[in-house]
Amino acid sequence: MWRDTNRRPPERRGTARSQTASRARRQGTLPCPAGRNHLPRVSPHCTPPACIFWVRHAFSSPATDCCRGSTPSRLPLLLSCLAFAAAMLCLRTAVPLEHVVIHKDGVETHVSGKVLVTAKDGGILLLAPDGTLWTIPPEEQARRSRDEVPFAPLSSEELAEKLLGGLPPGFAIHRTQHYVVCYNTSRTYAQWCGALFERLYMAFHNYWTRKGLKLHDPPFPLCAIVFADEKNYLKYSRPVLGEAADSMIGYYHLMTNRMVMFDLTGRAGQRGVSRAATVAAINESLSQGESLRTVATIIHEATHQIAFNCGMHTRLSDTPLWLCEGVAIYFETPDLSSTKGWRGIGAVNGPRVAQWRDYLRRRPADSLVRLIEDDRRFRDARQSLDAYAEAWLLTYFLINQRSRPYLDYLTLVSAKPPLIEDGAEKRRAEFERHFGPIDKLDRDLLRYARGL
Repeated sequence: MWRDTNRRPPERRGTARSQTASRARRQGTLPCPAGRNHLPRVSPHCTPPACIFWVRHAFSSPATDCCRGSTPSRLPLLLSCLAFAAAMLCLRTAVPLEHVVIHKDGVETHVSGKVLVTAKDGGILLLAPDGTLWTIPPEEQARRSRDEVPFAPLSSEELAEKLLGGLPPGFAIHRTQHYVVCYNTSRTYAQWCGALFERLYMAFHNYWTRKGLKLHDPPFPLCAIVFADEKNYLKYSRPVLGEAADSMIGYYHLMTNRMVMFDLTGRAGQRGVSRAATVAAINESLSQGESLRTVATIIHEATHQIAFNCGMHTRLSDTPLWLCEGVAIYFETPDLSSTKGWRGIGAVNGPRVAQWRDYLRRRPADSLVRLIEDDRRFRDARQSLDAYAEAWLLTYFLINQRSRPYLDYLTLVSAKPPLIEDGAEKRRAEFERHFGPIDKLDRDLLRYARGL
C-alpha cells in the first residue's frame, strides 16, 4: 500500500500517518513467534486494513482482532511447503469442496472452499471460490464436511452476482477480460477504471515476461469496488480499516482479494466530471498535478493485486515489504496519454527521489540492513516515507544493475508458502546469496543514486 503524502491535504498528512500507525500497533497485529502451530482468529471481513503494510503485522507483536476485540491465536510455523504447493496445484485440478460451519459469538457462518494449510492443532487456512482467504481456528469449527463437487473459482458472472448481493442497492457491474468492476458511480468512470486496470495488467505481464519471469493468469477474476463518492467509501471501509480509512483513497485487501476505491473525479474541484464526461475527459481531468498522484495511488494498489494473483507473490507469505512495495512503486507512474501502452514503467519516481535525498542527510549506516532484515520501518509513522523511498531506490537499482539476480530472488520469494516466518537471519542470508554482501551493495547503491 502506498503510504505517501498524497492521501490528504498537507495540513492533515502527519495526523493521518500517526493515526494509522497507532491503530496498527493497537489492533492490527497477528503474532507469529517461532514454534507456534495455530491459526489466528481472523475473518476476511474484519482483517486489519488491506494490503501489505497491515498484513505484515502477522509477523510482529501481539494485539487484538480488529472487529471482535479478541486476542488472536498464534500462526502456524511447522507447515509443509510441499503440501502447500500441492494445494495450490489443486486450484486447477478436481478436488472435493470442503464445507465448514464456523460458530463464533453465537453466530454461525457457512463457508466452503479448498484447505490450503492445516495447522498442528487443526486450524485451517481455507480459500473460497471467490478468492477470499479464511483463517479458522479449531474451536470455531462447529462442523466440517466434504462432498464430490470439485473446487472451482467463480466465473466473472458468478463473482459479480456475489458482489452485488453483499453491497447496498444501486451498484452495477462492468466486466473486462480480467476484472469485475462493481460500481455505483457513472458507467463511464467504471469503464475508465476497467481500461486502466487492463492496460496495467498487460503492461505488468509483458514487462516481466520479457525479462524472463514466469507469471500466470489469475485463478480468480480480479475485483474492484468503486464508490461514487468518498463519503460512502468511508462508510464501507471504516468497519474494516477503522480510522486508517480516512488516510486512504483506495486499498487492496489481502484477505478478500479485492480493491476498494471511490470516484476520484468527485473530489473537490472536479465534482460531477465523470457523470457527464467521456473517458477522454476523465483522463484529462485526472492527468494534472495532485490528481495524477491520486491516480498513482490506485495504480499502486492495482499492482499489488496483480502481483499477488499472477504468481509473483503469495498471499500471507513472508514476502519482504521492501520487495513487494518496491515493485508497486516501480509501476505506479501513471500513463493516461495512451489507450494501449504504458510508457511510465520504471520511470524515475520524482517524489521518491526527493524523499530519498532528504533521508540521505540523516541516513544511518545500517539503513539497508534494517530494510532487508525486517519490515518495522514501514510500520513506524516516523520512518515509513523514508522506507518507501529506499525500497523504490533499491528496486530501481537492482532491476537496472543486477537484473538476473533480482529475477532469481523474485522467483525464490514467490515460492514461499503462507504463514511461515523467515526471520531476520534467513532474510539476510537469502538476500546476500543473490546480491552479495550488503555493505558492498550499499556502497554501490549510494554511488548509483548520486547519478539520478
